[in-house]
Amino acid sequence: MRNQKKRKFGIQADPKFNDKMVAQFVNNLMLDGKKNTSFDIFYSALEIVEQRAKDIEKTPLEIWKKAVENITPQVEVKSRRVGGATFQVPTEINPGRKMSISMKNMIKYARARRGKSMAEKLAAEIMDAYNEEGGAFKRKEETHRMAEANKAFAHFRF
Repeated sequence: MRNQKKRKFGIQADPKFNDKMVAQFVNNLMLDGKKNTSFDIFYSALEIVEQRAKDIEKTPLEIWKKAVENITPQVEVKSRRVGGATFQVPTEINPGRKMSISMKNMIKYARARRGKSMAEKLAAEIMDAYNEEGGAFKRKEETHRMAEANKAFAHFRF
């Protein structure tokens, strides 16, 4: 059996919200295997979001999920070499990769922010993504613009 599919192991839900998406986010947030620290940062960020978003009638977890949804790209460009020329070919992204990209972008732009603690920076990025602004949302828009600009090469899809 040469081309067996790689077996994916399930991810366990987080202890507080019992949500696999939260566990995946915390795994992406984790550095040096310190998962408890990552959970502390994430839960602290949600508490800060709760304080900042008192006028919104949603739970902090719903706000976070909406923020992740707002920064999730639908298409991306992949380099494809055809006849000596390299084209940026727009392709649709599968659902698992969509979530992974959006979570990693949120964490990347939260880390790049100025602020005191990672929890505060993450909370600020969550609120910006919820309001459709901030670094991660701009990254999604930029990806979509690139795909739109290279729509003419979509027939090179592989």
